[in-house]
Amino acid sequence: MRILAQLLFVLLITAPSPLLHSAETHAKITSTSDPITTSTLNGFIRDAATKETIISATVAVKGTKIGALTNRNGFYSLKSIPSGKQTIIVSYLGYKKIEKEIDFQEGDSKKLDISLTPQAVQTQQVVIDAEREVEKRQISVSRVDIPIKQLTQLRIGGESDVFRALQSLPGILTSSQVSSGLYIRGGSPDQNLVLLDGSTVYNPSHLFGFISAFNSDAIKDVELIKGGYPAEYGSRLSAVLNITQKDGNQENYEGLASIGLISSRGSAQGPLGNGSFFVGGRRTYLDLILAVLPEDKENPLPNFGFYDLNAKISQTFSPSDKVFLSGFLSSDKLSLDGAGISFDIGISNKAASLRWTHVFGDNLFGVVNVSGSQYINGFTGNNSGFSFTAENSILDYTLKTDLEWFASNELTIKGGYEGTLFTFNYNQNFRGKEDTIAQLGSSADAATNLEIKDLTHSLFSQVNYQATDLLSIQAGLRFNYRDSSRTSTWDPRIAVRYQIQENFAVKAAFGIYHQYLRLASQQDFSFFDTWLPTDNTVQPSKAVHYIVSFETKPWEDYGLNVDFYYKDLSNISELIQTATKGTKVSDVFYSGNGRAYGAEVFLQKKIGDFTGWAGYAMGFVYAQFDSINGGREFRPKYDRRHDVKLVGMYKLNDRWELSATFTFQSGQSYSAATSRFGNQFPGETVTSPYVIAQERYGYRLPPTHQLNIGANYNTTLFGQPTRLLIDIYNVYSRRDIWFRYYNTDKNVTTVTDVLLLPIIPTIALEMKF
Repeated sequence: MRILAQLLFVLLITAPSPLLHSAETHAKITSTSDPITTSTLNGFIRDAATKETIISATVAVKGTKIGALTNRNGFYSLKSIPSGKQTIIVSYLGYKKIEKEIDFQEGDSKKLDISLTPQAVQTQQVVIDAEREVEKRQISVSRVDIPIKQLTQLRIGGESDVFRALQSLPGILTSSQVSSGLYIRGGSPDQNLVLLDGSTVYNPSHLFGFISAFNSDAIKDVELIKGGYPAEYGSRLSAVLNITQKDGNQENYEGLASIGLISSRGSAQGPLGNGSFFVGGRRTYLDLILAVLPEDKENPLPNFGFYDLNAKISQTFSPSDKVFLSGFLSSDKLSLDGAGISFDIGISNKAASLRWTHVFGDNLFGVVNVSGSQYINGFTGNNSGFSFTAENSILDYTLKTDLEWFASNELTIKGGYEGTLFTFNYNQNFRGKEDTIAQLGSSADAATNLEIKDLTHSLFSQVNYQATDLLSIQAGLRFNYRDSSRTSTWDPRIAVRYQIQENFAVKAAFGIYHQYLRLASQQDFSFFDTWLPTDNTVQPSKAVHYIVSFETKPWEDYGLNVDFYYKDLSNISELIQTATKGTKVSDVFYSGNGRAYGAEVFLQKKIGDFTGWAGYAMGFVYAQFDSINGGREFRPKYDRRHDVKLVGMYKLNDRWELSATFTFQSGQSYSAATSRFGNQFPGETVTSPYVIAQERYGYRLPPTHQLNIGANYNTTLFGQPTRLLIDIYNVYSRRDIWFRYYNTDKNVTTVTDVLLLPIIPTIALEMKF
């Protein structure tokens, strides 16, 4: 209770109370008897066809500098509106702009919900002065803004895939096409906070990195912040990926079914009670396809399959109260049986959340979110006769609350609390024998058996303030407390935006970030994610971000961003490869320091028949551990110096839509071997050769590059809107190297490369009803 009281005190002193402010304002009015000559306006912006709320829509008063963007719940609040007849303008990309005249009396406080009509293609964007003022107040350093309709046009194997689209952005890398995590600006996958309707998702992709764990049919909005993110987000060092699921169509029942060569999916949505529902699912049958393909014993193809399920129910209890219940489930299986190596992997995610939103008066918005998330990962394998097993699970229960106070058109204050109860389990057996963890117990040699529970608390407060017409500031503070070690950390954040010219702005950000979770992965198997917390034997990881960004519009309908970043990393982790037994986190990880720096160029076109982007990133990542590489600095496996991304989407006519993506990346690092020796465990008669590596990740694999193309044909079938989806994955069939290992089955060690997928043409049929 004492620590909770301290947390509440921090929140009170960092976030001024709107209720107190209102009382002070009322006292001032009463004492001076000055009449209120301005008005306020608030409400929600929705899609006219489905009544879904729209995130980041612009609401402005014509002929003034008054305006705002809707928040992640579609809510807006405008203050200081002059009395008399005023024209309210609402706009959002992909929708028809609307103008509505309202007569404001002195002191009015009006509520107005506005619906926008979808518009197929915008060939031009007319921006008024008030909308420009709103844009100036949006600092959004390193925030990626790509319309969800464009993200869903990028498909792999007939599947529109948000995750794959994010991988096509500069500065976002994977360790290979099989990597289950995103490597953003030198950060490893465990350093990214991935949220789905407020629930943490620990493994955001399906195995093979081929298809996202998130069904794009179920997604309403995607927010990606690659660095310098505000104080409302915490517990990670690198980036934030915040995904919001669709609420469902409140007006009509509708469904979608798609059948492809690799997978099938379906969804249904419609009105339910005083709200709506949405449910969608996918299942691949690529495992069945691979079973009938000719077997290549030298370069075997991995066998894998997955399924996922999304569901959401939303209910409106009053104009000010809404409740949302969300659920997510995914499961993956992967196996490989090759010369000298075989393994099986199973991964699953389960997440659920209950969210309540409430509007207090005309300028205060509150959210309470209760969520639970479970991640399970199992891995068994055999490498040249040496057997190994690993099992990992995380269970978390989280409570989040926040209040957003629209104090004025220039000032917004947001604050909140987050508490999480964690239960971690990590077991491994690297004894070389196929014993189960249960048979071994926690005291067996070459075995690790950890179970850790922890309770964490966080408080944050942040302020967005437009100091002048040209200068906007965002400042925040986050306080973190760990119950198990009774330690606390403070994370200050600040970001600024200065509008130098009408179409040219400079942005900068600084922030300190702490993280308690750590990711363990085997050197050759980067797709296997194993999570552990920070216990009393290790310090929490820390990152300091420095970012400078230049934003301009070089041509009509084009946006250009150039970002420079530098990150200092402390107490980062690297798995102890030789660890065979452990009861605490320090038995599993080395602790060290690192740094990452680089530059990104991002040219984007959002409007017109042709849309897309081109990006280039140059990045440098270095790490240093006293017990690794002789204490010398080395580059991690995921360091890729050069990264080129090209994406194009073209609407040829009402029938045909075309798309293409091209990626080029420097090869990932690997540790070359110099020799091998045989070891023998007590009681064994078989000697297991052990490979001795040279310098840590001192060599690079060849560069990776790939071209994917797709086409949509829009028609009708049985009177229903139908699309024929044609895709070619890996057009010129370049089988990049997944990983390299050393086969010690024979007297002479041979170097073997496990290759990725060849060209895969697919066709799918999608029907709406």
